Amino acid sequence: MQIARGLVSLRERCGLTQTQVAERAGVSTTTVSRYEAWQDRARIRWATVRALADACGATAQEREALVSIAKSQVDGWWVGSGAVPEWLDPLVSFEHAAAYEHVFANSVIPGLLQTEEYALAIHQAREVRSSNEQIERMVEARVKRQDILRRDPALHLWVVLDEAVLRRTVGDSEIMARQLKHLHEAAQRPNIDIQVLPFRAGAHAAGAGHFVILGRDDGLAPLNSMAVVYIEMRRRGLYLDDPEDVGAYKLTFDYLRSQATDPAATLQLIASTRQELSS
Repeated sequence: MQIARGLVSLRERCGLTQTQVAERAGVSTTTVSRYEAWQDRARIRWATVRALADACGATAQEREALVSIAKSQVDGWWVGSGAVPEWLDPLVSFEHAAAYEHVFANSVIPGLLQTEEYALAIHQAREVRSSNEQIERMVEARVKRQDILRRDPALHLWVVLDEAVLRRTVGDSEIMARQLKHLHEAAQRPNIDIQVLPFRAGAHAAGAGHFVILGRDDGLAPLNSMAVVYIEMRRRGLYLDDPEDVGAYKLTFDYLRSQATDPAATLQLIASTRQELSS
């Protein structure tokens, strides 16, 4: 989706047809059409992406932004691992390219903030037909995803948690207490913001659904203002990149942030909930 959008943007900027781009890049018009339409994703080649970008007069920065995404489809640690289900692959790919991730969670703590034992308890509850070995690989993959919070530059993560997430004991009280300790520590890191939507806030803009917004607004053309929404479902995910859809979810997240506790109150609530588990 990002590659397609970037290539179309470049071609339209330089005023070329798909046929003209194909001639300049030494590929078929069908290839140009396929790359611009995000079709046959498995056959995306970074060398072709580079050739198409050059044919449209892309700057070195623009070209490498697209090439790096194409390479991640081959070189990403999650590719072919078997631990990341096919429907979740786009989410991990988007995280790899994004500068920020905004999450509203109404059931469990988001994967990027889960401890290993909390993640294990979640997978054991959800993956009732999977073997212990398969579950262990899923947990390892979830923990591996968290590396993007420590990369340079690190992903900026902003999470709004429904208070129910803190109150729901996953695993047992000791596992949950350690998870809340981890959450408390994470909330104090410079690239992580955590707020809690308290029960007293009543009805809220999100309704009931968990969603994730990933994007970047750093002016790195042609990916500036790139954003996509991921909506979690049972064993599948829905990805939205239509500007109107993305705008609606961004507005929803803004409303949620306005209703949620401030950082200081959030830390107090996490700490008090953890204390209740330990008492």
